[in-house]
Amino acid sequence: MKEIVILSGKGGTGKTSLAASLAVLADSPTVVVDADVDAANLHLVLGGRVVSREPFMGGMEAGIAASRCTACGECMAHCRFGAIRQEPGGKPQVDPLLCEGCGVCSLVCPAGAVTLTPATAGEWLVSETRVGAMFHGALAPGGQNSGKLVTLLRERARDQAQAVGAETIVVDGPPGVACPAIASLAGADLAILVTEPSAAGLHDLERAAQLCAGFGVRAGIVLNKADLVPELAAEVTQWAAARQIPMLGSVPYHPAFNQAQMRGLAVVENGRGVAAQAIICIWHAALALLGGRNSERRKQ
Repeated sequence: MKEIVILSGKGGTGKTSLAASLAVLADSPTVVVDADVDAANLHLVLGGRVVSREPFMGGMEAGIAASRCTACGECMAHCRFGAIRQEPGGKPQVDPLLCEGCGVCSLVCPAGAVTLTPATAGEWLVSETRVGAMFHGALAPGGQNSGKLVTLLRERARDQAQAVGAETIVVDGPPGVACPAIASLAGADLAILVTEPSAAGLHDLERAAQLCAGFGVRAGIVLNKADLVPELAAEVTQWAAARQIPMLGSVPYHPAFNQAQMRGLAVVENGRGVAAQAIICIWHAALALLGGRNSERRKQ
C-alpha cells in the first residue's frame, strides 16, 4: 500500500484537480483523503454520498460550576487568553470562543469549581465516491487542532485501505506548510508538490520542499499552468535540477480544467486532451519514482 500526498506551498496551484485525477487513475479500489479540513472541496469533483458522520473532539474546554465558585477571581487573573469574564455581581463565566483549554484555571481555582471537558471542534466524514471511500472533515469556525483532525482522517483511511485491499491512498493536502500540511505529510511514501510559474509559486515550492526534506519524504514536482510564463517555468525546472528533486511533469494552462469542474469530473474523466495526457504521464512518473506498478483506470 502506497500513500501519495499532493501538496503546494500556496493555494490556487491546481492541487485538488490533480489529486482527483490521480485518484481516478489509480487501481480500484482507491482510498482518498481530503486533508484540507478548513476548506474541503475534493467532493466537488469526486462527488459521493456521505455514509458516516462523527464529531471531532479537538481539545478541552473549561467550565465553571456556579454552585462551587467563590468568585475569588484567581481564574481570571491567570487566564492568558482573556477567556474568563465576570459580570458585575455575578460569577465568572468562560467564553468558549476564547478558551484554549490549557487548564490553568482549573489548577489555580481554590474551590475546585473549574472542570475541563472535551470540546467538539468539528466533524469527520466518510463518503462513498465513484473511485472509492473518501475521508474528509470540517472544522467548526474557530475550531482547534486541524493537524489532529488530519491525522485522524489518515489513520481511518489506512484502516479502510487494509480492509478493502486498496493499493493506493491519495491525500489531497492543504495549502501552505503549517500544522495540517505537516500532519498530511508525515509518514507518506511520496509527496507531489504542485507549483506554478510565478515568483510566489517558486518561493512557496521551496518551503514545501524543505518540509519534505525535514520529514524524509521523497518528493517530485508538478509544474501546472506551465506555458503561462515560460521564463519562470524554466527557473522552476532549473531550481529542481539543482536540488535533485525530480520533475514529474508539466501541465499546460487549458480550459479542460474548467470544463471538467463544471461537469463535476476529474480532468482525466473529461476526454483525453493535452491536459489529461499530461496528467497521465505524471501519474506514471510518480509510480516510477515510487518503484511500483499500478494500472491506469480509464474513464470517459
